[in-house]
Amino acid sequence: MTAGSRGDVAPYTGLGHGLARAGHEVTLVTHARFEPLVAGSGVRFHPLPVDPRAELESSRGRGLHRSATGAGKLVRVVALARALVGRMTDDLVAAARRSDMLLLSGSVGPLGHTIAEGLSLPYLDLPLQPLAATREFGPPMLGGRSLGAAVNQVAGHGVGLAVELVFAGALPALRQQLGLPRRNTAVVWRERERQGRPVLHGFSPRVVPRPHDWRPGHAVTGYWWPYDADAQLPAALRDFLDAGPPPVYVGLGSATVPEPERLSATVVRALRRAGLRGVVQRGWAELEASGDDMLTVDEVPHSALFPRMAAVVHHAGAGTTAAGLRAGVPAVPVPIQFDETFWSTRLVTLGVAPRALPLRRLTTDTLATALTRATRDPAFTRRAAQVGALIRREDGVAPVLAAVNEVSAPPSP
Repeated sequence: MTAGSRGDVAPYTGLGHGLARAGHEVTLVTHARFEPLVAGSGVRFHPLPVDPRAELESSRGRGLHRSATGAGKLVRVVALARALVGRMTDDLVAAARRSDMLLLSGSVGPLGHTIAEGLSLPYLDLPLQPLAATREFGPPMLGGRSLGAAVNQVAGHGVGLAVELVFAGALPALRQQLGLPRRNTAVVWRERERQGRPVLHGFSPRVVPRPHDWRPGHAVTGYWWPYDADAQLPAALRDFLDAGPPPVYVGLGSATVPEPERLSATVVRALRRAGLRGVVQRGWAELEASGDDMLTVDEVPHSALFPRMAAVVHHAGAGTTAAGLRAGVPAVPVPIQFDETFWSTRLVTLGVAPRALPLRRLTTDTLATALTRATRDPAFTRRAAQVGALIRREDGVAPVLAAVNEVSAPPSP
């Protein structure tokens, strides 16, 4: 069960495929627009009614652009999410009633926990970000900047409780529907934290090492790669790649921006100033580029495209960050909101990116300079190749399969 943008969904298609190959019957429960992602994977699909792109493009969603700070955006997204979660509960419950076990992303955790309690189902939490509080870094949803050990931990708990409160409005009716007594959200959250249940995180320990102060049961498994076994690039894209030196990919994934035409022009000018060809993914930001040295594409598999790039410019969402690292090419992260600043910092720390370039600071000059460093300084190419080789050897599915088998196994006589 997951909700959000493509990056909140795609990793679970590959994880589901791995579980299905091991003999489990798997259903992905998420927004209807993402059903094509499981085609051919052996994973079933149960749609949720909310369309995340339509919501982001609504007047309410566009209001997110007016908040420059992580805290301001978080307040706005909390308000947006609270208005939407109630519309998903009936379908989540319906899917759960046909299940023996729930696997929950961080984006639906509080709903899933309540449903699991009401239906007496085992569950596993499978977040894509390090959501648990730690003294080692600040909350990723606020950018991850360290505020000092003690403040980091307090802020982490605060963000965790804030996420729970997003769902507080929907939980009383859900608990009543499932025959559960009404309970205070904060109390339920604290009790669940004390239970010490397993939480398996879908990112590489080479990118975010497991914090030393996490409680037992919190594990970092390695990435879960989107299912794309038959990944093919469109013929026009293959022809463009073959016609010249490796280009640079530019894409903002499921992020939306207030002025796509202006941003597109800035990107094209920067690429040309740096002497680079470009593959620009339209995405939800509606980017466009034209000319003999530019190609605009729609959705293409990152696993097939990124290894052929000189560098990748992206919004540093968890999934796109992972894809760039796996491909072993340098990056120029352009964070826009939430955990993207956190992943951008990780890319710089790993030595695969020259700098993070927040969208609000992106100009022709700053992007051209970053691109020149990323593509012409061999240190970035060398380090990206090293990190990519290590990450490709990891198996993030195996620990989840082991946990599923353990949780779902019948008790010993």
